[in-house]
Amino acid sequence: MNKPKYRIITIANQKGGVGKTTTAINLATALAAIGERVLIIDLDPQGNASTGLGIDRKDRKLSTYDLLVGNNTVAEVAMPTVVPNLSIAASTMDLLGVEMEIGHENDRVFKMKKALQHSDANVYDYILIDCPPSFNLLTMNALAAAQSVLVPLQCEFFALEGLSQLLETVDQVRRTVNPALDIQGIVLTMFDSRNNLAQQVVSDVRQHLGSKVYQTLIPRNVRVSEAPSYGKPAILYDLKCAGSQAYLQLASEVIQRERQSRAA
Repeated sequence: MNKPKYRIITIANQKGGVGKTTTAINLATALAAIGERVLIIDLDPQGNASTGLGIDRKDRKLSTYDLLVGNNTVAEVAMPTVVPNLSIAASTMDLLGVEMEIGHENDRVFKMKKALQHSDANVYDYILIDCPPSFNLLTMNALAAAQSVLVPLQCEFFALEGLSQLLETVDQVRRTVNPALDIQGIVLTMFDSRNNLAQQVVSDVRQHLGSKVYQTLIPRNVRVSEAPSYGKPAILYDLKCAGSQAYLQLASEVIQRERQSRAA
């Protein structure tokens, strides 16, 4: 089998409310805006990435559930979005039952990896997987399929505690199912420059993890928060707002790291 040219990046954090889905949507949009062909895999049963890209629930005839149980291919499940070059494999509530459906199978953690090895995934340059805010079979499938994991981290008091748990999870996945999994980077989200605690969290995370932390800080931004209710990424909703500009900078950093990773 030829080595696929696309890169699979899983966006994960076991803690909710850290800007994970917002990061998935806007990073994907920023990559698509510079001509990369991007697919988002929405693996969260809540389906926020799908809703945030304007995919109505009644239009989700096929979903990531169908990918995981092997009913359909990437080409059959992927749907176009309002963003040129950006498609999504949408989520439905069927994902809540997927653990019972495939949990007894020996290859249960490799279902997504197998689905993405199908030749029709080769039309993409980047595949971003948005995970639920927990460590379950869905997240395990996402980490087993990915080449790297991107971790959104909120600039708040308990951030480092949650991060250490996630890094332990990544180590566990490396030891058991995906030795090649790398940490693409840690992106600090919901940053408020007026908040001394936020400044301290940034300093602590950079001290502990050094170059693994992106230089880009994603600020708290009203326009970014409003965008999903309009079914649009912030970059389409308000390109000039501080949040959109930050995600464009993040995309540049991600591409640079991916190039370095491929060259290594």
